[in-house]
Amino acid sequence: MEGSRITRRGALLGGAALAAGTTLAAPYVHGQTTGGRLAVGLWDHWVPAGNDAMRAIVNEWAQRNRVDVQLDFITSVGNKLLLTIAAEAQARRGHDILAFSTWLIQDHHRLLEPVDDVMGRLSQKYGKVNPASEYLGKVNGRWHGVPATSGSQYKGSEARIDLFKQHVGLDVQAMYPAETRLGPEAENWNWDTFLTAADKCNKAGYPFALPAGTFSDATDWIGALFACYGAHLVDERGNVTVRNNDKVRQVMEYAVRLFEHIPSEMFAADDATNNRALISGRSALIFNPPSAWAVAKRDAPQVAEQIWHFPSPKGPVAHYVPHLPFFWGIWNFSRAKSAAKDLLEYMSQREQVARMVDASVGYDIPPFESLTDLDTWATVEPPKGTVFNYPVKPHHNATPGIAYAPAPPEIAAQMYAQGIQAKMIARMVQNREPLERTLAWAEREIEGFRRG
Repeated sequence: MEGSRITRRGALLGGAALAAGTTLAAPYVHGQTTGGRLAVGLWDHWVPAGNDAMRAIVNEWAQRNRVDVQLDFITSVGNKLLLTIAAEAQARRGHDILAFSTWLIQDHHRLLEPVDDVMGRLSQKYGKVNPASEYLGKVNGRWHGVPATSGSQYKGSEARIDLFKQHVGLDVQAMYPAETRLGPEAENWNWDTFLTAADKCNKAGYPFALPAGTFSDATDWIGALFACYGAHLVDERGNVTVRNNDKVRQVMEYAVRLFEHIPSEMFAADDATNNRALISGRSALIFNPPSAWAVAKRDAPQVAEQIWHFPSPKGPVAHYVPHLPFFWGIWNFSRAKSAAKDLLEYMSQREQVARMVDASVGYDIPPFESLTDLDTWATVEPPKGTVFNYPVKPHHNATPGIAYAPAPPEIAAQMYAQGIQAKMIARMVQNREPLERTLAWAEREIEGFRRG
């Protein structure tokens, strides 16, 4: 945990220094929050400049509202963020604001202050929140967390321009150009085309690095694949829909064919395996945010200049792109709820969101579709425009999705943690189990989650 106290004097000095070096947007002030103290715990960003941007944003708000802020950046490495949340929930004391990863708003909503007032004003200004963030951030119709830009990510296609041209005969830049239109080939960017591309790249010695273990990179892309086929294992009412489900059978049969072209070691892959495969030049495609490209830009520039980002394929039923949102939550035992809400609303304004996106080189994703037009995604290079299509934009006709939705979150979170869909594929591909036996196993597992 990296800690820093932003005192009133420090905030004044920091704000003055920042104002001297940059031109600031007009200040956002919602209420008359003056004085007092606020403890804030934010996610320790993978991109170091992400922390710098967040520190400056909080600093400005502290100065304008004359609030002493204790700001900590808490790493998710070694589950330290998760452990901090659990410890504070048990002790009923700690930070006023904390960052919560994907399922944790659902886990702790009884101890979180509702933020319908904040979300109401933000939605009135910026429009609807993406469906994955609403599914995760709302409990019983009420918002218990504010969807965060910092840390939120998509896991769309991250592909080699040159290898796709040479071995697949597909120009991914023309398919998804760095402008608000789709190329004609985008209409055929579906899972059948993807299967053909995987076959050709594998035969050429550049297999797709698609993990199929229980880590989140595997869970997220496989979840999108199932959703694109409409193959839900549990419906929104909690009914198990694994067996006697033609869509589940269809997607499982597809997955078996796909994994004929994927290296078998991907069943034991972690979240770094696919990144390493792309950066080293051994893979033609992964599903990932632009963090792999950012490392390649530093360590393998000849690879980075050939990487293009665009949505994952569409399916016969829908087009879902894997989304992994972060949230900011306020403990209901906080003594500074009004100040905490004001800070979160300030952090969610377009001007602050733009700074987060810019500092993260386009990695961070705002929850509002109307904020996906920021300049950073169009200007980042090399090649210029590589992350333009990384955020899901209106012209993509795609939906941000979280694996295992629309199942009730208390069931979906358990399926997510266990990687049920990936295990189903592994049982058929690695263990050579018949489809019927695999489906029966999945049904038993999920029934156990429901009873638990």
